[in-house]
Amino acid sequence: MHTATPLVFDFIVVGAGTAGCLLANRLSADPQRRVLLVEAGGRDDYLWIHIPVGYLYCIGNPRTDWLYQTEPEAGLNGRRLRYPRGKVLGGCSSINGMIYMRGQARDYDHWARLTGEDAWSWANCLPDFKAHEDHYRLDAGDDPAFAALHGHRRTGSTGEWRVERQRLRWDILDAFAQAAQQAGIPATDDFNRGDNEGVGYFEVNQRRGWRWNAVKAFLPPDVRHRPNLTVWTGAQVKRLLLARDAAGALRCEGVELWSGRGMVTAHAVREVVLSAGAIGSPQILQRSGIGPASWLQPLGIEVMADLPGVGANLQDHLQIRAVFQIRGAETLNTLARTWWGKARIGLQYLLTRSGPMSMAPSQLGAFTRSTPDRPWPNIEYHVQPLSLDAFGEPLHPFPAFTASVCNLNPTSRGTVRIRSPRFEDAPAIAPNYLSTPEDRQVAADSLRLTRRIVAQPALARFEPQEYRPGVQYQSDEELARLAGDIATTIFHPVGTTAMGPDGDPMAVTDPHLRVRDGRGGRIVGLRVVDAGIMPTITSGNTNSPTLMIAEKAARWIRAGV
Repeated sequence: MHTATPLVFDFIVVGAGTAGCLLANRLSADPQRRVLLVEAGGRDDYLWIHIPVGYLYCIGNPRTDWLYQTEPEAGLNGRRLRYPRGKVLGGCSSINGMIYMRGQARDYDHWARLTGEDAWSWANCLPDFKAHEDHYRLDAGDDPAFAALHGHRRTGSTGEWRVERQRLRWDILDAFAQAAQQAGIPATDDFNRGDNEGVGYFEVNQRRGWRWNAVKAFLPPDVRHRPNLTVWTGAQVKRLLLARDAAGALRCEGVELWSGRGMVTAHAVREVVLSAGAIGSPQILQRSGIGPASWLQPLGIEVMADLPGVGANLQDHLQIRAVFQIRGAETLNTLARTWWGKARIGLQYLLTRSGPMSMAPSQLGAFTRSTPDRPWPNIEYHVQPLSLDAFGEPLHPFPAFTASVCNLNPTSRGTVRIRSPRFEDAPAIAPNYLSTPEDRQVAADSLRLTRRIVAQPALARFEPQEYRPGVQYQSDEELARLAGDIATTIFHPVGTTAMGPDGDPMAVTDPHLRVRDGRGGRIVGLRVVDAGIMPTITSGNTNSPTLMIAEKAARWIRAGV
């Protein structure tokens, strides 16, 4: 961190994660604007960030993960969950599952109706997805129908966010895909048309077998070396600098942060943009006096803007991990348990950048309805050729696969709440999983559907036996309770700084992502641009929707709207 020059910038972007890297790129493209990008974590120079299977060594590692845990969850029968969040340049894009997924068109049309802002409709979000997408299928030639959804190589409309197919196949996953089709789920070769119903292998954010994180995409050397862009790592924001003018209007003038050696103040002439994520951004707002007065006053924090929605409305995808022991097929359980199997895996990656070391945590996906009467696909499968008791535990000593299923549209809502004014203290994260009857019913229905898929002829030759939760559990009540025993987060927290229309008391930002002041106006010079602004969670993995949000916001910020 260099502080010899005056610490005054046009824009300060807090958080160099998925959204922050794109914002820094777009805002610094104007050479007349000075941009500061602030990241609490370190550089992304850890080898395991870039080898796809390295997420195993990044999650739970204090070098790359905040090491958060949830509060004890009643819906999970009192369990706490590990709650990974990226603490490194690239943020969660440096430790996540690399799955490229936009969600469903209806997600964005719903946002448009909720906010009264048509810019959030699917038709108006699609150009923002395409603006940075670089899809491998565009390398093969001109397909007008595909190009309409994913850009066009010939006209130069592809971007920085590389999307490729995976570089491996498993017999057991191919058989699961066939079984899903036999159960009535159609095959698909593109989950990103706006209707993601179907079964197929996920596409991933990789390039030639390496993870493609937001740093590689949006902060390559030519961008990092722009004279008007400054990037600080190891710099944790304590609070926002807020001031009132003579008329009482509130303005954000900059940030106070810890540099590792002392407190530093940086000022923003135009805007401070919070992109610290659905967990980080509400913490910063609350420490700065922006949030529910009933939470802040007992901590001795002066309330600058009483906004009850800051830290509320937390939504996440909870995956229920059903495990099936099999015969006659290779899985990672058996392959990775012997020295020669591990050597084979390493050699394959070294020579071809393929095989298990190139794999995302989940390779095969499916979107479908938990019951036939559902109006749209409301559950997502992540299917893996491995099994273990919990993330970070050893693989089981027998061949098996895991069919994880999550409710795409949970009705449970949780909170993120600071415990003290100290920026060093982790927040209290309470997702309140399975706290509504609807979510518990979807959990039970999902497990029944998993059993129906596994019972199809395509999997019969592998003799699958249900290891978890166990066939002895059959009733709705039993299955919902057992879901609480075996479910884990799939790392998609959103909604804690949700946007909404004027008059919505829980809306933290307006539809242009400007933070409200609790008095019917806006805090001048302050926005939130990350997954926290989602009023409802998208129907799929949330990393690429966050990039879309940042793409749209960057245009608004540059235009001053």
